[in-house]
Amino acid sequence: MTATQGRAAAGNGAQAGSAGGDAPGERPLAEDPIAAGGRSEGGGRAADGDPARNDTVAAVVRQWQTVRPDLDTGPMEIIGRVNRCAALLQQAEDAPLRRVGLSRPEFDLLGALRRTGHELTPGELARETFSSGAAVTKRVKQLTERGLVERRGDTRDRRVAHLRLTDAGRDLVDGVLPEQLAYESAVLSALDDGSQGELADLLGELLSRLEGHMRGLRV
Repeated sequence: MTATQGRAAAGNGAQAGSAGGDAPGERPLAEDPIAAGGRSEGGGRAADGDPARNDTVAAVVRQWQTVRPDLDTGPMEIIGRVNRCAALLQQAEDAPLRRVGLSRPEFDLLGALRRTGHELTPGELARETFSSGAAVTKRVKQLTERGLVERRGDTRDRRVAHLRLTDAGRDLVDGVLPEQLAYESAVLSALDDGSQGELADLLGELLSRLEGHMRGLRV
């Protein structure tokens, strides 16, 4: 997701999301322990600021509850953790991509051309990768210079370009994607299959609602 993604929420949620920061020397995400689903010993949801939780957001929540016990910190518990997870994932997930000299945005662009299976215009690529037109133009230029993407002019409108992968670009995506997926599986391995499915469902529901809300605001 450059769906892009992991933006800090306004107010308290933003502060919780940045808790722990991106300080140098942090352990890689794959080595970090993952809290066991945020459950108390009795099987129910742990109370806000529960001492059993030892992640960085829990510490921030407990501090806020000490100085402002009148506030409901529940939203911070969710949004702060989404932001924190996004920041850590962005640090860790690109290791296989770096080995082949790609950034995550560049791989997203190559991936969009591969998964759609047909040529795309720069505008279509911007929508597919949740990027600005200027960012897509810059990435296309770099990937074209590397021989991974090629452009074809439109016969009816010279202002329009059609982009597609070269054979080298297709081979690169097909080669790195299995390694990238295996790496991401290792990152998530602390959660069993059932927990991963539940988390995917909850995040999907939240994302659908947020996207619908944002589309409504643009109308």
